[in-house]
Amino acid sequence: MKRRYLYLAALWAGLIFALSSQPGSAVGLPPPWDKLAHMSAYAILALLLRAGGLRPGAAWWLAVLYGAGDELHQHFVPGRLADPADLAADALGALAAFLWGRIG
Repeated sequence: MKRRYLYLAALWAGLIFALSSQPGSAVGLPPPWDKLAHMSAYAILALLLRAGGLRPGAAWWLAVLYGAGDELHQHFVPGRLADPADLAADALGALAAFLWGRIG
């Protein structure tokens, strides 16, 4: 049962990667909506990881590390950049998911 959530987390991470692979001209979210999108995406990722059996701290760290890798990836996508503010939004989204859902 829990393994299903890990599969969903992997699929969600793949969707995040696919979206972040879009050239900058294809991305149309202005501030602050871009940060809310980051927070939402990584809240969902963290919740799926937690539902998959990871402890809260491990789920949070894995979501944040994935966010860091995604920001590094965006550095190589035309028209995109690695933004520390996006990584902060990823981390806050993952944390907010746990605080909101009182998971753990």
